[in-house]
Amino acid sequence: MTRQRPSDHDHGLQNHLEAIVRQQREQRLSERRQMLGWLISGGAAATLVACGGSSDESSSSSTSSSSSSSSSSSSSSSSSSSSASASCVVDPVETNGPYPSDGSNSVNGSVSNVLSESGIVRSDIRSSFGSSTTTAPGVPLQLTITLVNTNSSCAVLSGYALYIWHCNRSGEYSLYGSDILHENYLRGVQVTDSNGQVTFTTIFPACYSGRYPHIHIEVYRSLTEATIYSNAVLTSQMAMPSAICSTVFDNATGYSASVTNFAAVTTSTDNVFSSSTAAQIAAQTPSLSGDVTNGYTGTITVGI
Repeated sequence: MTRQRPSDHDHGLQNHLEAIVRQQREQRLSERRQMLGWLISGGAAATLVACGGSSDESSSSSTSSSSSSSSSSSSSSSSSSSSASASCVVDPVETNGPYPSDGSNSVNGSVSNVLSESGIVRSDIRSSFGSSTTTAPGVPLQLTITLVNTNSSCAVLSGYALYIWHCNRSGEYSLYGSDILHENYLRGVQVTDSNGQVTFTTIFPACYSGRYPHIHIEVYRSLTEATIYSNAVLTSQMAMPSAICSTVFDNATGYSASVTNFAAVTTSTDNVFSSSTAAQIAAQTPSLSGDVTNGYTGTITVGI
């Protein structure tokens, strides 16, 4: 069979079909361009509407988001502050000094140990107990001490015995001073409660020559062990707040000798506190509030 060549009519039909295909392709491209233009010009607005707001609401949403972020930041800051306030520092070991009456030294040839006397366990230590009931005069001070375990996330320690002692407003220690040899005021022991706390009522201590104003403390594992210094798990000292020292010494009756003594010493020059770090000094200083007329109240955390 002889193969025939395509006729001009066939060529025309083929060209016509190809033209139709090109036209359809161009139409689809045109539609795609229109769709793309719509997406660019109107798609963003449509998306905002779909998400629930006009441009004004978008601004409001942005403000709300910023507020939420600020709130989150504030919450984070609060949490950080809470964490910091919950931190604790190991109190440094300090000397018990020359006037502890904890069985470590003698007075007039006899061992001085007030811890062995039954009246030593008390919260108000302003008066002597036993043969004398003399009350030490001075600006009232109520101090709450919280005992914590620094090796256990600052967990409170209950059932521990705390012995504190300090000088009177003249700078003398009971049981040692020549004119108060038979007094045993400003000394006392208490056992920490379920919150690891004890509260002592006493007076603001004086500043005697050569020492920064302070309160001594010894910590024992139990009241049974709080009978002699060798059983103590910590012997340390508290440094009184400098600003309040100035206020008390300058304005309260009976503290006049402290004015000159205090002007000559700081925690940095004191022969005990000068070896402590800034963090330790901060931990060793009670937080107090009040005034000379009504007295002061405050708190301190002791870490062991």
